Amino acid sequence: MMILGENVNTLKVIDSSLRLIVIPLSIASLWLTLTNYQDNDTYGRLEFNNLKGLKFFVSISAISAGYALIAVVSSWVKNLMNKAWIFFVCDQVVAYLMVACVGSMGDILYLVYNGNQKVTWSEACSSYGRFCARLNLILVLHFIATICFFALSLISSFRVFTRFEPPLSSKEAENETT
Repeated sequence: MMILGENVNTLKVIDSSLRLIVIPLSIASLWLTLTNYQDNDTYGRLEFNNLKGLKFFVSISAISAGYALIAVVSSWVKNLMNKAWIFFVCDQVVAYLMVACVGSMGDILYLVYNGNQKVTWSEACSSYGRFCARLNLILVLHFIATICFFALSLISSFRVFTRFEPPLSSKEAENETT
């Protein structure tokens, strides 16, 4: 790719671009979560501290943004170390954490919209509509970041496993030993 003035690997540019996309998405979802609150005269104030799943979400959003920033900077530093395995493991871990966050946010959204009558938890969105609307936006931003990390985990897997020869079939192994 000659856009950057030298022969840069296209996969590296895609990798860095995805990491740069994740940073503002994670920061935006983090900021929206931290500032999401709504007061109600009847039920009081609802904010992210009231829901433990949102505390988990805030932590994972901060981790994903920080990791993406560190990874994009270190990916352009030459000979830092054998980074392929480090990126592979970290991308996998962060991708799984983000998928878990999407699941927990989906569960939270289901409960605030529908409630759970068995445990006498009524739906909250009729009383806290703005809070719920922002939760929807947060989920969309985080879902896009999760898709980016899924793609990053595929790219890092490709980088690691293309360094090795494919395994031999049993017939090829027999031919080599004879």
